[in-house]
Amino acid sequence: QVQLVESGGGLVQPGGSLRLSCAASGSILSLNDMGWYRQAPGKQRELVATITSGGSTNYADSVKGRFTISRDNAKNTEYLQMTSLKPEDTAVYYCNVVGTFVYGTSFNSWGQGTQVTVSS
Repeated sequence: QVQLVESGGGLVQPGGSLRLSCAASGSILSLNDMGWYRQAPGKQRELVATITSGGSTNYADSVKGRFTISRDNAKNTEYLQMTSLKPEDTAVYYCNVVGTFVYGTSFNSWGQGTQVTVSS
């Protein structure tokens, strides 16, 4: 089993910054793709950014140039640095991790979600 613990959400004014973290633990052999998704009230969950094990990144058009995804493989942790935040970035942010257990089976797990609210 894998556990994902998210942190770093909160209330921030427009134009401000936040950094989200997602730490994975458990019987993990390796982590492959890692990503961040968000869900605003009344809307479907949407992709924010992903990063491969090799460090290749992909971003939603709405966050390009403002958000940066990164990972620390030694700590099994991914990050989302968010800058120039806008009210429309308000949502619950979820981390997602794809990997392999030490037993050889694969997993695709989600964090519990962390609220990000951008408001003056």
